[in-house]
Amino acid sequence: MSGTIIPAGYRSLLGVYETQKAIGTLKRLFEDHLSGALRLRRVSAPLFVDPASGLNDNLNGVERPVSFDIPGTGGVGEVVHSLAKWKRMALKRYGFSVGEGIYADMNAIRRDEEMDNLHSVYVDQWDWCRVIRREDRTSDFLRETVQTVVEAICAVNESMRAMFPALSFMPERQVQFITAQELEDLYPALSPKERENEYTKRYGTVFVQCIGGTLRSGQKHDGRAPDYDDWMLNGDLLFWDATLGQAIEISSMGIRVDEASLDIQLKASGCEDRRALPFHAAVLKGDMPLTIGGGIGQSRLCMLLLSKAHIGEVQASLWDRETQKRCEAAGIMLL
Repeated sequence: MSGTIIPAGYRSLLGVYETQKAIGTLKRLFEDHLSGALRLRRVSAPLFVDPASGLNDNLNGVERPVSFDIPGTGGVGEVVHSLAKWKRMALKRYGFSVGEGIYADMNAIRRDEEMDNLHSVYVDQWDWCRVIRREDRTSDFLRETVQTVVEAICAVNESMRAMFPALSFMPERQVQFITAQELEDLYPALSPKERENEYTKRYGTVFVQCIGGTLRSGQKHDGRAPDYDDWMLNGDLLFWDATLGQAIEISSMGIRVDEASLDIQLKASGCEDRRALPFHAAVLKGDMPLTIGGGIGQSRLCMLLLSKAHIGEVQASLWDRETQKRCEAAGIMLL
């Protein structure tokens, strides 16, 4: 069943060809701003990995990866869910130093995604990762990095509005930080998504920290795999989107697990069997660089800055017949 909503009176600010031009411009500008601000170098990244490597992101642990046999290798390829762990392995292999990092285009298929205005089975992100010192594994360092990412988004938005005068989105530049537990304490009767909406509507730009562990209510704010982010040093970056009247998550990011946090989180998640996988064994031995990283949704950012109502207006994917009919009736052009 389609989860698509049609905002009352919605009309795209840009025509279909102007939209395509704007998407290309926005992506080029943002890559330049992000890589300059965080000292990142562009690298090539895999579309699929060996399942036995332990490099794929298992998200919430229930999503099924797309896999296929490769006669030429006698093995199986598994389409990535994200590059969270691959990036850290790449930083080690490429010999990057503290303060340096990488970014890549990540294209994925998430077959079990519940599709709506913001979700598609096709996922495109800028995946980035940067080497840090052990003393940088703090909430303050995480917050400074989040603010840097937001500054890059705001700078790109200013350029886009100058080049495409019809655009009107104005993000709040100053980030409001709050932990998932503080958010639950503030709105105990609401669901996690409802809490995010209430708080982000109030402040405009919000970073919800400490996602993955169990809250005092016995529930989780959201699921997180145990083997990439440190659940005490991660979070989601949200912007208020007036077009849809809700908060939009643009990025999930965080300081990555070290030996201690990976040990704790594998135990808490009942994933002890992963200790033997090459990636996990290397982290537990302290044989991986300490890093911070995240993924920034390309289509999500285009939606937000171009004030689009549906992610299908900025990416080409497949949609159920009901979504196609409703969007066509509302004049929403799905690419």
